[in-house]
Amino acid sequence: MQIQLVSIGQKMPAWVQQGFDEYAKRMPRECELVLKEIAAGKRTKNSDVARIVKEEGERMLSAIAKDTHVVTLDVTGKQWSTPELSQAMQRWLGQGRNVALLVGGPEGLSDEAKDLADESWSLSRLTFPHPLVRVMIAEQIYRAWTILNNHPYHRE
Repeated sequence: MQIQLVSIGQKMPAWVQQGFDEYAKRMPRECELVLKEIAAGKRTKNSDVARIVKEEGERMLSAIAKDTHVVTLDVTGKQWSTPELSQAMQRWLGQGRNVALLVGGPEGLSDEAKDLADESWSLSRLTFPHPLVRVMIAEQIYRAWTILNNHPYHRE
């Protein structure tokens, strides 16, 4: 299985790539974590934001294979504890399909992306900077994997 973090935005600070890579390299090949960056639409003072979000959504969806389990990251999604995330990961592994975690741009995800989702996950009701979200997701995916594999990384 491959877990793809499909995220709007490119050219992140070096610490973001380093943080993501640190946790991605810890994942085993049978549960690989891969980042797919999608170019953000250009925003100006007079931009048609609805059109930009729709176009970003189209690019995100075109980056996902047909039989992929889609999970949107959205403030309205379900908030999981880390053990609940590990249970979700167990379900995903049992399905034998790749998983795509979708992170939208500044205005969120397109309606088309939300409609395609099999489930929706909320990291928090707080708003986080998009670069930080990438690192947080990578760490939580790794932590969930360690729980499933009785690795001592996670402690309660």
